[in-house]
Amino acid sequence: MKEDIKFSILVPAFKARFLAECIDSILSQTYTNLELIIVNDASPENLDEIVSRYDDARIQYYVNEKNFGAINVVDNWNKCLSYATGEYVICMGDDDKLMPCCLEEYRKLIGKYPEVDVLHGRTIIMNEDSQYTSITNDRAEWESVYSLARHRFEGYLQFIGDFCYKRSPLVSCGGFYHLPLAWGSDDISAYRAALEYGIANVNNPVFLYRQSDLTISSNPNTKTKVDGAIKMYNWIRDNLLSLHPVELTDKLTLAELEQQLFKAQEKSFCYIFRQELSHHKLRVFYWILNRKKYDITFNCLIRSLF
Repeated sequence: MKEDIKFSILVPAFKARFLAECIDSILSQTYTNLELIIVNDASPENLDEIVSRYDDARIQYYVNEKNFGAINVVDNWNKCLSYATGEYVICMGDDDKLMPCCLEEYRKLIGKYPEVDVLHGRTIIMNEDSQYTSITNDRAEWESVYSLARHRFEGYLQFIGDFCYKRSPLVSCGGFYHLPLAWGSDDISAYRAALEYGIANVNNPVFLYRQSDLTISSNPNTKTKVDGAIKMYNWIRDNLLSLHPVELTDKLTLAELEQQLFKAQEKSFCYIFRQELSHHKLRVFYWILNRKKYDITFNCLIRSLF
């Protein structure tokens, strides 16, 4: 395959435990025209020693003077982006991995859909022991932003690392969309990129997402997650549901999204509350007292207890 397109792989790093596995998966790509940008977010762990093991000119390593932290992790995503020079970028966690064929699959898809600003691939979910536990849904090879949003409303899983962005448009719109704890940042970043030309999908698995207690989704800050979810659905309401598509299929899908918006938001809230209430059931009384402030229904809180 002609390696005429350069990919920038962005790794905002903080944890040492799986970093070497992450780096190995990137450097072992069958498509080799890449740069690996690692930005150490002022970690107390010895990431320097891990990176120093590699003698590969494709690695660029930077260390932040101050820690952005989990709340503002998207700022570190965008710090990584600021160093990128490739035509396309992938941003992934320091404990996740790429399948060996990842970039090769994306390069094939770019050849078929050169106008598209964002690509997506299927993901295999693994546990802390690197055992595969599940795989995300397959999708049409090309779909509109409305179809992409409908999949999310229906519960399709996706992660920041299973998207591949054309760098220039991503930078032009301000980079990855900032929400606290990145809660919904991957969704809105993809929606913005897919607004004009849609999204192209690889149906072979290209990404390995690690599910563990160390991931941001396991962060116990429920209020911040709720705030993030509210901001995400407000963005969808103001920027996606306000559009006027021309194609009949897009019009019908948009009408479905309008009908499903409240239900999708409730579903997100239930997911967030279950994480907290499974360990601290008495916290339900705080949320009952404050549910009007956050526009949370009583039924949502009760469902989250079981």
